[in-house]
Amino acid sequence: MRRVSRLTVKALAFACAVTLASSANAQDAAAQVEAAQVEATQTASMQALPQDASYDQQFAHARDLATNGRREEAVALYTAMLAQSPANTDLLLARGRTNAWMKRWPEAEADLTAVTAAKPDYADAWSALGDMYLWNDRPQQAAGAYARWAELDTGDPAPVIALGRAHRAAGDFAAARADFDAARARGADPAQVDDYVASLQPRIADQEDVLPPGYRWALRIGGTNTSFDPSSREDWNEYEIALRRKFDRGSLALEMLSADRFGNHGTAWALDGYVSLWERAYANVRYQNGGDLFADNAWRAELFQGVGSGWEISGSYDHMEFGDSDTDMYGVGVGRYWGNFYARYRLLHVPGVGSGSLSHRAQLRYYYAGNADDYFEVYAGNGRSHEIDNSGFDRVVGSSHSSFGANYVNYFAPHWGFKLGVGFANDVDGFDERSVSASIYSRW
Repeated sequence: MRRVSRLTVKALAFACAVTLASSANAQDAAAQVEAAQVEATQTASMQALPQDASYDQQFAHARDLATNGRREEAVALYTAMLAQSPANTDLLLARGRTNAWMKRWPEAEADLTAVTAAKPDYADAWSALGDMYLWNDRPQQAAGAYARWAELDTGDPAPVIALGRAHRAAGDFAAARADFDAARARGADPAQVDDYVASLQPRIADQEDVLPPGYRWALRIGGTNTSFDPSSREDWNEYEIALRRKFDRGSLALEMLSADRFGNHGTAWALDGYVSLWERAYANVRYQNGGDLFADNAWRAELFQGVGSGWEISGSYDHMEFGDSDTDMYGVGVGRYWGNFYARYRLLHVPGVGSGSLSHRAQLRYYYAGNADDYFEVYAGNGRSHEIDNSGFDRVVGSSHSSFGANYVNYFAPHWGFKLGVGFANDVDGFDERSVSASIYSRW
């Protein structure tokens, strides 16, 4: 058969389209044009094959087209081969996978479910079907397909790892952990399993307070410098040291906070704990004792509850004592984690004159390494009552219109990591703030 260039094929398809459009109404012409284009693509896909190419040669050629980015041609060739062999499940599976790569979800689902219906014991088909559902953000259906794959392939850890990923995407962390443990029992790479288990750690606002499996102690040392515009106000410097101990149901940290502001120095001590409660629920409880530049006494309790697929709601209460003046704060928050992203919004109300005051804070975090340690985040806030500065110190301020900043965390070794941050706040008591911070982490 004489070879025909793809440019010639496209020209023929266009000419066919023009002829059809002139002889039929627009809707019929469009349908016939599409059919002509499909036929042209099928013709182009066959040009690289001998006229008497065998089934195996055609199948191998279609697979090469699909894996080398020429997926339209691959689908066209699979379709042409299926016209000769409609019940061929290998062809349906290959076309379904290729359609899934192209995000043609209905076409991919039709092909892959046809294979699983015809051959319920075809493990590769259940694997492909699970992948398609997971890529299409349907994790519960993906879990069902992967579970069937795991039943059929009892010696391979890959199906249960895939099942764990689907359960994780659905927000069912307990099931995901059981799956990853099962993968370990099947001989999966221990380091890979450890990474997956670590990814199940709660992705909370204070991620550095979460210790992954295998660690009992963590130390954090950090500091923040804040400069002002106009520069008539001297820089502020703040420091922190926190030693945290992990227990079976949570963790407890002893913290020392130190600050130099307005030419004065102050120190505070705090106990900060996290405790696991019922299913998908945990709480943060904190007590701080200070004075001078800090509240005399400060209490916090915040409850987090996972709901739905990847959602988390929270409610908080803070009580701060400054000499003869007390301040109460009430907060509600909503978070969402999906894939390697975590987002959270928090609304804080401080009762006072009239209806009191409100502040807003939003953050978006990206776990760029796919684990629970390394991330980059941005945050922004707005309000007149409460400011959470870049170092983690909570301060009541007289007037704050907006704030924003970014943090970068990297564990460059299993036991060592660091955090870098920048922050900005506009019109805080008539000053604009610019802050930089750095922390070093160690765990063992």
